[in-house]
Order: sequence, then C-alpha cells, then structure tokens
Amino acid sequence: MPTDKIQPEPPSTDPHANDAAPYGGGDPYADYRTGDFPFTELVDLADRRLGAGVIAANDEFFAERENLLIREPAVFDPERFGHKGKIMDGWETRRRRGADADRPFPAPEDHDWAIVRLGTPGIIRGIVVDTAHFRGNYPQRVSVQAVAVEGAPGPEELLADDVKWEELVPPTPVRGHAANGFEVTGGRRYTHLRICQHPDGGIARLRVHGEVVPDPAWLAALGTIDLISILNGGMYEDASDRFYSSPAQIILPGTSRKMDDGWENRRRRVRDTNDWVRFRLPAQGAVRAVEIDTAYLKGNAAGWIGLQGRDGESGEWFEVLPRTRLQPDTLHRFVLGTEAVVTHVRLDAYPDGGVARMRLHGSPTEAGAAELARRYEQSKG
Repeated sequence: MPTDKIQPEPPSTDPHANDAAPYGGGDPYADYRTGDFPFTELVDLADRRLGAGVIAANDEFFAERENLLIREPAVFDPERFGHKGKIMDGWETRRRRGADADRPFPAPEDHDWAIVRLGTPGIIRGIVVDTAHFRGNYPQRVSVQAVAVEGAPGPEELLADDVKWEELVPPTPVRGHAANGFEVTGGRRYTHLRICQHPDGGIARLRVHGEVVPDPAWLAALGTIDLISILNGGMYEDASDRFYSSPAQIILPGTSRKMDDGWENRRRRVRDTNDWVRFRLPAQGAVRAVEIDTAYLKGNAAGWIGLQGRDGESGEWFEVLPRTRLQPDTLHRFVLGTEAVVTHVRLDAYPDGGVARMRLHGSPTEAGAAELARRYEQSKG
C-alpha cells in the first residue's frame, strides 16, 4: 500500500484545503496520506477481537457504522453503487441541510455521531480517524468524547443527561483520504467513546490505542487467569522480527482464525541466532501453566520454543520452559513444576517461525494485586 507520509498541516481558512484529489484510476491507495504515530504500537482498545462494537449512530444512510472497526484496510470499488448511491467501506452519513432556503447550510453546532464500546476498558493514548477513499465527502472536522460507565449500558443510558462525557479531541479539521492521528494525554480509564463528524461525511476506520486497565476485583474473583492476555492488561514490548504480522497478536483472546492471526517472522538465515518476542505482565504474577498454540501454522511454525522470565525491570532472566519441540497446527500445554514469579517474559523461537497464541495461567501475587488495585483507583480520576 503506497503511502504519502505527510504530517497534518496547520488548519487553513479554505474549507476545501484538506480535500484529496478525485480518484483517477489505478491503485486507490497511491495518494493516500498518513503519518508516524508512535502510539499505534499500543493495543487497539476498539478491536473487535477484544469485544468492541459500534452500538449506536444517529445516521448511517450511505454506509454502516459497523465498518468503522473492521480490521482490514478499507476497500474501494469505483464501480460499486447501490440504491442510495456510491457504496463506501466505512461509516457515511447523508448530507446535512439548513433550516430553510435562506439558510441552506447546517448550523455550526450540527454534527453526526457514533458510540463505540471499547473491547476492554483502558487509558486512551491516541486515536486514528482514517478517511481512506473519502476524498471530498469526509467530515470537515471531527471531535471525540469518552466516558466510563461500568456494566453493559445501552445507548439510552449512555446518552442520558446525567452521563458526563469528557472531551478528548475538540472539533479539529481532518484530511480526506488520510490517516488522521490525535495524541491523547491524561490517565483516565474509559469504557466508551463517541466519535463526531462536523457537520457530516464519512470515516473509513477508527482505531483507539491505549493501555488496558482491568478491574482487580474481577481478576480476584476469577482466581487463575491468563496473566499475559491483552484483556487482563498484558502488553507486547519488543520483538526481533515483525515481518509478516504483529507479535502482539500472540496474546489476543480466543483462538487464531487464520495464518496471519498470530506472529510469523521471516525466514532466518543467520546461524546461531533466533527470533524472540518480549511481553510485560500487568503486574507481578505467579505462573503455574503455559499454553503455546501453533494453530494454522503448518509449514511455518517455530521448530522449538523456550520461555524466559524475570521479576522487575532489572531482574535477571531465568528459564521458565526449556527449549521444547513444537508440532505444527497444535495446542501445547505445559504444567510447571514450580510456579514462576515474573513481571516480564520472553518467548524464543528456534530458529524462526510462527506462534499463534500464548497463555500464562496463574494469578497475581500479593504485591501484584496491590499494584493492580493502585493503578485501577488512580485511573478512575
């Protein structure tokens, strides 16, 4: 996907300054504009695989709100039209009109909105509003608000007068056919987000990057949990190779659905080296059992794996699992003879190859539970 990496320019007084050129044929992504947003290394809290959903929108006349959270890049078919007009791969509302013939333009405060339930509550560090293929029909500005409402509230409850939404992104100009990134500061924990288009238009995709903050009472009630799961606050830190797919997918919930729904690296040709990926637990935990799944990786699974752990940022690495042979397309389960108390783990693949999922079954230590409770209370503001 060729991209033109241009950072957003200062807002212009020309309302069409951010338009993209009309599609002229060929690769529709050839003139797509994006930028370098460091926060995209963090988990997407609005990932459908974590349970996120677009639960309401005031208008979706041309294209459905659910398209916002599709994982794959938006697709453009210049010949695809329906009874309502051009079919776009995103969320697109109808054109707003003014009050009467003397006031044909919408009022300055008019806007469309959609409410997103985050897949897991967390601290939002950055948002990407992707307007791919919306070249002249993107919103002039967007704004984003967020709120923390526990349980499973419906749209009526979230839109009630006593629910106080907090502004994360004020109404801000965006570019058409571009990835528009917004860094978010603050440390509040949120459960829902509202994306607004001013006054109307189309957005292809929405990504909400941040850090998961689990409810410690829920984790305590479960007892044994997957200490490295994204849903429980586990985080990917670094890896030797990310050629085919992100190693962060190893700690997603559920089983992988296809070969690229895990971590696969390129073929390693340098002898006496190996690939690896490092993760951080949400807090200190005692690991008692490990699962390594190579689902859908049939000719490209890791040949052997080893698992190292350490306690603390400066702790010494120690062996959790010795180097062990893996089978392709297979779930492997290991019960540890002695529980491993760790804050970080490193999965080594020998010499290379893929892993679909990893689970670390155990429970937070007393110190880990106290740290989880402290962070949870602090994030409530």
